Amino acid sequence: MAAIGLYAVLWLSLDAATLNWHGVATLATLLMTLFIQRSEHRDTQAIHAKLDELLRVDRQARDDLASIDEREPEEVESFRDHQSDTPRHTA
Repeated sequence: MAAIGLYAVLWLSLDAATLNWHGVATLATLLMTLFIQRSEHRDTQAIHAKLDELLRVDRQARDDLASIDEREPEEVESFRDHQSDTPRHTA
């Protein structure tokens, strides 16, 4: 948020005449984008924490699943494709 505030201050100091309703809408859009990204990041982190806990307590879970989020997206998709081809074991 500080970056957007700094941007607005610089805009006002360098060219205040162009800060009209369109400029305010631009600043509001940047601020909303920041809030949405932060919310999405928080949700993703919470989901990862919950899944990590489930993997930790499940004795049948494989160790390579715990670190799959460190891989490239293409590797994750390949892993998921391989998983869908593998038959599931029922307890």
